[in-house]
This record gives sequence, structure tokens and C-alpha cells, in this order.
Amino acid sequence: MNGQVPEKVAQKLDTLPVAPGCYQMLDAAGNVIYVGKAVVLRNRVRSYFHLSANHSPRTQALVAEIADISWWVTKTELEALILENELIKRYKPRYNVRLKDDKTFPYIKVNWQEDFPKIQVVRRMRKDGARYFGPYTSSRACYETLDALRRVFPYLDCDRKITGNDPRPCLYYHIKLCGGPCIGAQSREQYRETIQQLMQFLEGNSDKVLNQLQEQMGRAAENLQFELAALYRDRLQSAQRIAEQQKIVSAALEDVDYVALAQDERTADTAVQVFMVRHGRLVGRDSFLLEGAEVFNLQANNGDSADADPAGTSQLGALIGAFIQQFYDNVAFIPSLVLVQAMPPDQAVLEEWLAEHRGAKVQLRVPRRGDKVKLMELAQENAAEFLRVRQAEQAADTNRQTEAVAELQSALHLEKPPSRIECYDISTLQGTNTVGSMVVFVKGAPAKAAYKRFKIRGKGSQGAPDDFASMREMLRRRFRRLVEPDGEADPGKRNDNGEWRIMPDLVIIDGGKGQLGVAVEVLEEFGLAGQVPVVGLAKREEEVFRPHATDPLWLRRGSQSLHLVQRIRDEAHRFGITYHRNLRSKEQVRSRLDEIPGIGPQRRKAIMTHFGGDIERVRGASVEELMAVPGVSRKVAETIKENLG
Repeated sequence: MNGQVPEKVAQKLDTLPVAPGCYQMLDAAGNVIYVGKAVVLRNRVRSYFHLSANHSPRTQALVAEIADISWWVTKTELEALILENELIKRYKPRYNVRLKDDKTFPYIKVNWQEDFPKIQVVRRMRKDGARYFGPYTSSRACYETLDALRRVFPYLDCDRKITGNDPRPCLYYHIKLCGGPCIGAQSREQYRETIQQLMQFLEGNSDKVLNQLQEQMGRAAENLQFELAALYRDRLQSAQRIAEQQKIVSAALEDVDYVALAQDERTADTAVQVFMVRHGRLVGRDSFLLEGAEVFNLQANNGDSADADPAGTSQLGALIGAFIQQFYDNVAFIPSLVLVQAMPPDQAVLEEWLAEHRGAKVQLRVPRRGDKVKLMELAQENAAEFLRVRQAEQAADTNRQTEAVAELQSALHLEKPPSRIECYDISTLQGTNTVGSMVVFVKGAPAKAAYKRFKIRGKGSQGAPDDFASMREMLRRRFRRLVEPDGEADPGKRNDNGEWRIMPDLVIIDGGKGQLGVAVEVLEEFGLAGQVPVVGLAKREEEVFRPHATDPLWLRRGSQSLHLVQRIRDEAHRFGITYHRNLRSKEQVRSRLDEIPGIGPQRRKAIMTHFGGDIERVRGASVEELMAVPGVSRKVAETIKENLG
């Protein structure tokens, strides 16, 4: 063992069990910095500290930070993998490989459990009887897909209760984007047949759908329903145009995913490309970026080449395995075959885990010959191109940000470039829930982890909301913690002390001379006048006000500096408004639940906790979903529906 191992860690290394499980590495502050799984915990965890181990620089940096270790013993390696996934999602450790900008990807949801299924774009899958398709890497991709398909398979997306007896349809019926079941123009069976075809198209089974449309057109023509036949003809032509965009890659009507990586060895930036083949057609592809990846030093792209570096192949396989765990954890469909560029080291447990999610056998394979190798090479080329474009975009953004910061320094006559800019805004509506927002931009880019929200506690001199008094309160609370870092942290805020100690290079106040005057007073109060540059940005004319300057400053129209301050100001406004709406929403939930008979403080708290304080979720919940809240009986759930529905 390494002689530099902290005593606390050394003691735990001696007590590690000889069993499968999951382990956590923690730093001196108690933060989880790495999560891993092992067939034998004792062997795997102790290997990090062997003097003879040839660790990568990243692993060496991880080991240098480890101050504590914790672990869970599991019965099987599969249980360890499942637990590892949950812990990575919960803690987002910085030394783990993870999807960049880890977010909830959008899905197309078909509410097949309803008589007249509506189509939605959602962020979460639920076990509610609906059919889900995706995930898509952006909402735009979802809506573009639906926009194209709706012209072929008109569907409902309104809130009407479909009875077939409505006096008139909406506009979508007249422009042929809805079949009009609300007025009885389309029966339940006809509508569901259309939606079934839409789902088959989303699954990639376009040939079957085209045949069905051909048959429907023929039947309508035989029955002399020429207007209906023309409608099916138009839909068939549109469907054929969409199907032509789906490249046929296999004569075998199989479902396969191809997973390939590309990496910049200089920066370790890593991109993943997933090709989705359904019924032999390439129906879609998605691109992702990975964070925390190590350089895999692969001299040949294919892991079974004689020129390939075995260590690099192993690293590549480990990266692919980490991606598979995160990507397939929430997808709507897992094919029976997943082809990978290099085999993950834990192939068997991954196949078992995928099979559990799919409900049927799943194989991981590396393609060896023929068309599958060619398609894998195409996926690798697309991953490399996606990475190149993203890096070019990031470089352009960095250049623009650097230019904007330099322009701002020159325009405001600052002694140094404003690397850290803080912007403050007050948000209130009809005198309720006054809130303050602080957003931070570092080197021209938003540093969202440093954003702060302030719930304004005080009022103006007349007891009514006062923007000046609110601004003064917010700035005092911020800058008191700069000069008194050991003082009381803001209630409910995490990591406050470290953030408050950082002095901004520029403060922007969203407002004119009055708000700027308040800021100057607060900075003078804490002895920071002259140390922290401050300006005010007027909303109407984009005027920049400076302390003790009579005339405002106008930044050049179209300049990068003006775009930057506008973006910062708009971000502060957005951040504050979002907080304000959340507070109002929770207040509405609280007040409306209080008015319902049989809902006391405990039930109200349980309901709010269960539904995340979202009034729309409470209102939209079914009786059965409400009954899932502890302490809510059927009678109480029905009462809630009556009052909130």
C-alpha cells in the first residue's frame, strides 16, 4: 500500500469485505467524488492504492483527493451496477464518466391508454399505459418529427373531452391536421387505427404502414369515396417521402443500435454517436458528449485490429460501458442487439441489466465483417464530425466572450478585464413574493452553480413593496458575506461561504440611477466603494449608468459588449421570474388545499411533498394517484378532484 494513504482510509482498506458491491470515494469536505462497482470490493478498492499500479493521471488525481471511503455489499454484480447508476445520478461525482449536461431527454408520448390517444412531448416516462418513443436529444427534434408525421397521421393535442357531439371543430380539422373525432367525423376505431400507424412509423416499420395506406386508398376508391381516396393518396405520398429518408441498411428486418465514440486526444473531449436501426432501416441517430473521459490512446479504431493498443481498447470499452449504463437506463426501447465499437469489460453484467430493462434477451457484440462493420465506421465518422462541430462552436463562443469582456473593460474604463460579473434584479408581481436574483458570468459565460436567489423579507417605509428597499436588502445580504465570510450563511443555501468570498470584477444592477445609487450606498457601507466597479443598466434604452457620472453611456449597437450585458441582464430577469413563479405556485397550492374540507396541515404537507408542490400536477392527478399519498383515502381523493378539477 501507498505510504501516503490517510490513516482513516488505511483503516477502512483493512476492513473491506470479499464480496460484490458498490463503493464511494469522498474528499476532505465529505463530497462524493467517485462511485464504482466491483465483483470483489476488497480487491478493487485496494488496487487504487498499490504502489506498483500504473494509474492514469486522472486516477492519480482522484487517489490524491480521497479522504474517506464507504461501500455497500450487494448479492450480485447486477445489483451493484443498478446501485452504481442510482448513486451517480444522485451525486454526479466529478471523476465519473457521465453524459455532459446530464438532463432529462424528451420523449414522444402516445396516451394509448385513452380512447382517443393524445400526443405529447414529455421529459419523464411513467408506468401509465402510454407508449413512449425516444429519447431525443432536443425538444426541437421531437417537434420536427411530430410536425412531419402529423401531416400523414392527424392526431389530437387539445384538451377537449371527445364525445363526437361538439357543434364545431377547431382550426386543425379545417387544415387537415386533425380527423375531427370531436364532431364525430372520425370514429374511435378509425382514430386509433391512425395512431397505431403513427406508432408503427416511429418504430421504423414504415413498409407495413405504407401498405396499409395503399389498401385504405384502394378500398375508398372501390366504394366511390373519391374525396377520401384522395386524402389517403396525399397521406401515402407524404409517408413515402419520409420513408425515403430512412436509409435501408440491412435486408434482415432486425432492430439494432450501433454505439461508437470519437475523441480528441489533446483535450479528452469525447463524443458518442448512436445509430438506431429498426426493421432494417436507419431511422435515427443521436449524438452525445461525455464528461470525465480519459484518453484511450487507440491507434486503430477497431479493438480487434492487430495494431490496436490493448490498454486503449480496454479504456474505450469502459467508456462505452459507462455510456450504455446511463443512456439505456431511461430509453423507451432497447433492441435485442447492441453493436459496440469495443466490448465493455463487464459485458455479461451489462447484458443481464439490459435484458432486465427490455424484458427479453439482449446481446452486446463488436461487428467483425460486412455491412455491420461499414455502418459502425460510419457511426464513428459521424461521432468525429459532431465532436469537430461542437469544438468549433465552443471555440467561436470563447472568442466572442473574450472579445465582449475586453470591449466592456474598454467602454467602462476598468483597470482589469471583468472576469467575474454579478448581476442583480428584483422581481415582484401585484405586491406579492418579492424576490431577488443574482446571476454570475465568468469570462463571459454563465456560471449557473454560483447563481443565488433571495426571498426578500423586509418591506418599504410604508409597509408596501419597495424595489429600492428590496435591492438594498439583497445587496447587503450578499456583500456582508464578502467582508464577514464567517457570518451566518443564507438559510437553505449550500456552499454559501465559499461563494460569498469571491469578489466580483463588475456588478451590474438591473435598473436606472435610483437602483445604482442604492448599490453605491451598500458598497460604501461595507467599505467596498472603489474596489468593486458597479453600473446600472436601464431597461428601456439600454443605457449604462455609472456612479457620479451625469450622462449615461451607450454601448455600440451590435457590439459584443452590448450583447453580453443584455444577456446577463435577461438571465437575471429569467432566473428571478422563475423563482417568483415557483413561490406563487406553492402559495396557491397551500391556499387552495387549505380550503378543501378534510385537508389539514399534515395531509397538505404530504400532498405537496408527493407532487413536488406543483398545483398542476395535483390538479391533473387521478383519484388513484392521489390515493398513493400517505393518509389520503378514496373519499378524500375524490374531494380533492372535485375542488381542484
